[in-house]
Amino acid sequence: MKLLLDSTRCQGYGLCQEPAPDLVELDEWGYARLIALVVPPGAEDEARACAESCPNSALRLEG
Repeated sequence: MKLLLDSTRCQGYGLCQEPAPDLVELDEWGYARLIALVVPPGAEDEARACAESCPNSALRLEG
């Protein structure tokens, strides 16, 4: 499973990092950056919660 980020849709709300701090970090302006493209085993629920938390659908899961 991969977590994908469409950085053009990210508005810097920062809501995505809370459920998945090991997968997403925020830059100095609050915009998301992926730490891990491939979701590690056992982190699938966190990745789903991360993607669902984005009000602009900038994050999505694939695979």
